Amino acid sequence: MTAPTPTAGPSAALGAALTAEYAAIWAYGPIGVRLTGAARKAARDAEAAHRRRRDDLVLKLSTGGGTVPPDRAGYALPFPVTDAASALRLAVEVEERTGAFWRAAVAATTGADRDRALAALVDCAVRATRWRRTAGITPLTVPFPGRPA
Repeated sequence: MTAPTPTAGPSAALGAALTAEYAAIWAYGPIGVRLTGAARKAARDAEAAHRRRRDDLVLKLSTGGGTVPPDRAGYALPFPVTDAASALRLAVEVEERTGAFWRAAVAATTGADRDRALAALVDCAVRATRWRRTAGITPLTVPFPGRPA
């Protein structure tokens, strides 16, 4: 995923967020296979949430005159996922990166689109916090979700 552009227009910002959702959905495959029990269920639930958001965005962009960016066949992971610990680290990173695209969309949108972007940013931040807790990563929260460190 390329870093979001804070000055992009509404349609471009939502298109970039859609691309981030595609990547998040793809990443939850390698994440889920390395987890068990409640963590595996949380990964399935997270993937389902990203799929719902993707579907909402595709509908929004296709009916609103925007461009729907294509999904890719695969995405490069930032590091190998070889065990539960690396799967949990990736889950945190996926939510943080996806949240960054939604944060950029908050700045570029107004009205219902801004509400959608803010809800998605909050959703990613909450999920990242839950993954940090599951992984034993501290601090559990970050001061400004979606903002580069």
